[in-house]
Amino acid sequence: MAVHLYLSLIPEALIASMLPPEEFGQYYATGHQYKSKGQAIFFEIDPTFRHEFFNIEGALARCTAHPDGTPKNSVYVAVYRVLEHIPLSAIGKLYLSTAYGQTLALSRNDGARIETADLHMYQDLAPVNSLVVSTLDPLAHYASVADQPSKFIRFPALCFVELGLGPLASNPAEGSANDLPYSFINHLREALIVLDPESKKTKLVHRVHSLEFPYRMVRNGFYVGNGREMAYYPMPSHDTLRRDHGTWWRLANM
Repeated sequence: MAVHLYLSLIPEALIASMLPPEEFGQYYATGHQYKSKGQAIFFEIDPTFRHEFFNIEGALARCTAHPDGTPKNSVYVAVYRVLEHIPLSAIGKLYLSTAYGQTLALSRNDGARIETADLHMYQDLAPVNSLVVSTLDPLAHYASVADQPSKFIRFPALCFVELGLGPLASNPAEGSANDLPYSFINHLREALIVLDPESKKTKLVHRVHSLEFPYRMVRNGFYVGNGREMAYYPMPSHDTLRRDHGTWWRLANM
């Protein structure tokens, strides 16, 4: 039975498992008996990937079927400084699991069109989970904290998602927030208002923010970078999700 490697983002961890991606998403989101439901987001990693930072061979030796033949669900390889030690060449598809275990696969497409806006909101997924607003587009945002940092804060690698702001993206002071599911609207408005393309390009909204968010609020998609390299995983449109992934879409928005 094949053994898979997964890079979990909630929380950051490298995991070996005998479960294929869809089954792993079901297990990781819902668990067995004691684990409450929750979103799961993870990358599939090239099973031949090895790095001296990780004892992958040791984990694989432990990732064996149970005596009754059922597969081993998970063996944690590492839970610290994982992303920075995995090159983009080893990172495969991105999987988004609902709290009920339905899993959607996203493919890398660095050439896909990225829609622009006046203002942006980014949820960092690994190695930190901060929520920030910015005048910078996703590529410039990554460069500002990883590739070419303009301040003292710097990450060797970063994975983040852009979340929608609706009318607040162009009019943070007076734009309607009726359709936004965020519980911190007043604080969000204040953070957006102080942004300025010349003097204040980014503003921290929450130092530590919940890693669970409504998938319907994903704008453009997900980004992962390591050093100067960056990959983009576009999020399908709502119409595409309703048409082609109806069950996932329905349960993702319950």
